[in-house]
Amino acid sequence: MKTKEAAEQLRNTCRFKHLSLQTEKAYLHWYWRYAHFAATRIDADRETKVRGFLTHLARDRQVSPSTQAQALNAIAFFYKHVVSEPLGDIGDFARPRKKQYLPTVLSKEEMAALLFQLPGVYKIIGSLLYGSGLRLAECLSLRVKDVDLHRGTLTVRSGKGGKDRQTPLPSTLTADLGRQLAEVKRRHTIELAAGRGDVYMPNALARKYPKAEYSLDWQFLFPSSKPGACPRTGVYRLHHLHQTAVSKALRKAKLAAGINKKVSAHTLRHSFATHLLESGTDIRTVQELLGHKDVSTTMIYTHVMQKHHVRSPLEALSA
Repeated sequence: MKTKEAAEQLRNTCRFKHLSLQTEKAYLHWYWRYAHFAATRIDADRETKVRGFLTHLARDRQVSPSTQAQALNAIAFFYKHVVSEPLGDIGDFARPRKKQYLPTVLSKEEMAALLFQLPGVYKIIGSLLYGSGLRLAECLSLRVKDVDLHRGTLTVRSGKGGKDRQTPLPSTLTADLGRQLAEVKRRHTIELAAGRGDVYMPNALARKYPKAEYSLDWQFLFPSSKPGACPRTGVYRLHHLHQTAVSKALRKAKLAAGINKKVSAHTLRHSFATHLLESGTDIRTVQELLGHKDVSTTMIYTHVMQKHHVRSPLEALSA
């Protein structure tokens, strides 16, 4: 099988198995990098090539353990589902040293200042990232039908790991979200009048519900400013806002608020979890709200909580 043909088959397999667009892009990225590496080692067997590639990532590229693991997952997926020859035991290979990174967390005052500086729809998005603990991709993928203003809940569909979950909707956002829903309806009416109005439907729902892609319920809560090519199908339609647009808005707001910390969309999710734990919320509840598979992932936030004040010995010198 030629390299380009294998890449196309890998793409089709990812879509057949309903992997997220981000996972699809990551697997294709690692496939190409591995293919170029393996092409220079034509005399080695498959296991030696894979072992050599993973060692190269650790020693020469100095990637993190999670990055190396993602590369291995992509290669294993390729051999199992595309080549139909599952990867067996590849033996020992160099692994990066695992480091314990603490998440960046904003104080409540910093969070208030950041949200104050966010304009328009970006303030609503930022408020949901912090107020409901959403990942950025989950927030931008929200549809009109996922917002329940009466019950005060948001439904996250096919989050990380393909899981659905519900998370509380802050009551302070009810009015803003009501106006956003009205704006989505106005935009949708314009799109229908222009002969468009359809939206990307996940998996095979477009065939199961052929008219649903034109319904208001399935429209994205945060549509892009203008129609464009769908990243999966290439069809010209209205999609949701791009992640880079939100990242740029957060960078500008951070500078305007005078915050001297690295701020990303995930920082707001980190702050959500930490502030909940500081307020006394049970860690299992926080785990459920975040959609973590294992509570050990949630435990990282206990290391950045503001706990009871420990008096420094330096303070005792001036007592």
